[in-house]
Amino acid sequence: MDPLPTRNSQLALRRAGFGSVPEMLDYAAQGETGVTFYSVRGEILSALSWRDIRGRAQITARRLIGAGFARGERILVTADTWPGFFDAFFGAQYAGLLPVPVSVPVGLGGKDAYLDQLRRQLAASGAVAAVGIEDLAGFLADASREFPAVRLHGGMSVIDALPEKPVDLRPLGPADLCYIQFSSGSTRHPHGVQITQAALMANLAGITGPAGLEVEPGDRAASWLPLYHDMGLIGFLMAPLSTQISLDYLTPRDFARRPMQWLNLISRNRGTIAYSPSFGYDLATRRAASQVPADLDLSCWRHAGIGGDMIRPDVLDRFAEAFDKSGFNRKAFIPSYGMAEVCLAITFSPHGTGVRTDTMVTDDGRRTRRFVLCGKVLPGHRLEVRDESGKALGDREVGRIFVAGPSIMTGYFGEPEASREVLSDGWLDTGDLGYTLDGEVVVTGRAKDLIIVNGRNIWPQDIEWAIETRRIVKNGDSVAFSVDGPEGERVVVAVLARVSGEEGRKALAGDVAQAVREAIAVDCDVVLVPPTMGLPMTSSGKLSRSRARANYLAGLYAPKTAAA
Repeated sequence: MDPLPTRNSQLALRRAGFGSVPEMLDYAAQGETGVTFYSVRGEILSALSWRDIRGRAQITARRLIGAGFARGERILVTADTWPGFFDAFFGAQYAGLLPVPVSVPVGLGGKDAYLDQLRRQLAASGAVAAVGIEDLAGFLADASREFPAVRLHGGMSVIDALPEKPVDLRPLGPADLCYIQFSSGSTRHPHGVQITQAALMANLAGITGPAGLEVEPGDRAASWLPLYHDMGLIGFLMAPLSTQISLDYLTPRDFARRPMQWLNLISRNRGTIAYSPSFGYDLATRRAASQVPADLDLSCWRHAGIGGDMIRPDVLDRFAEAFDKSGFNRKAFIPSYGMAEVCLAITFSPHGTGVRTDTMVTDDGRRTRRFVLCGKVLPGHRLEVRDESGKALGDREVGRIFVAGPSIMTGYFGEPEASREVLSDGWLDTGDLGYTLDGEVVVTGRAKDLIIVNGRNIWPQDIEWAIETRRIVKNGDSVAFSVDGPEGERVVVAVLARVSGEEGRKALAGDVAQAVREAIAVDCDVVLVPPTMGLPMTSSGKLSRSRARANYLAGLYAPKTAAA
């Protein structure tokens, strides 16, 4: 089996400009390009042209319509990286149903937590069907028992078993909603982001146009990003579809096992566009010490995007150094900024400039911090940084980031109050902190995560990075937050205790406290979390500081082990 071709022989490349997802799939189906799925060993599992995907989706749609599902009803889909997700997602589009992509379990164990998450998402979305990979059929059945409205649940085989009736398709159009996506950190109190077809099309025009990635004939994408996250679903399914290009997929699980396989796909198939959060580049760099093939050639990679978390210039510097001999050009880096509530993209850095940073002096005037410039807001959109009173701030003044424009969500599904909290007069309060510089935005952190001690603003990322850079714990094994105390906010750091014995635990806690004191000059409480419990994650695989704080206050973590 061969990968799908990179170019269409007859079909002209069209950058977005469609009215709906079905319309752009109809157009792409006229060509030969499509999607190729790979195993962890780099073997082709399946290859589907956009024509194949449309054909399968329309069969699924006729089955759903024939089964009596009404237009506008919701279907929850576990968004694993496999052809069945495409059948369900695009089938819903042609059937007039709203797909609700949700995550798959992360790692082993945690069945009760995942079931609780599914139940909350079913309740929040009002879904009438819940389907996914066959391995999750039992989970979907268990979660659906409390919801009589769920008339169909299980693996994709339950849809395949429905008769395909000769009914007319009823595709979603420009005036309809497109999908409902749960935003990061929403597993406990899910907020289903409502995205219209029109908003998605506006965002895709920005992503694929000159102010974004400027997709051109001969481009090819490669991705391991999860399809339940906006960067995977919009950036590496909808955007390639909207420009009729081919893409190569590796599952997130397989990327975590063999991150070099992602780079191998880029090299083998001459991929030109691939994205990752900083931690993905970091993981690939760590494996590079012993696993870089001699024939790896990354000179084709013209857009190496970064987004989805706080961008770490040190990580990107190491990646560029590690793969310089493999032809990687550090100027290919494109820092960007976005979120699910704006479909995906808000800003892109200019092409060919790589990672550019700005140095800010921290509140006490003694330390500095490098932040990455993330580019200008997409055409047709606006961005402002405001203070607590709502006043727009000038360059290099840190405040809350607000955005407005045609890509903004209409609100959270079924939650008018939560929608009003973030939407006002067409502006979205992103919940992020940052500042502007010469028309570009610099993101400094999440407003809700900000720690304030003795009048100092402290970004929890700084605390976590200080611990990780000293190799005290692995990346992702620490999370910092603050709690109210008698004398104001108190910094707490929860770390996974991958050590045994009381002496080892005391030494770990002491090392963490010392690292925080030396790097940030604040005292902290250190709590040790058993690896079997783990640290809470958002739906997109990032650490959830708010949930870690809630767990701490609920007494779920070990007692305080050290105070610095």
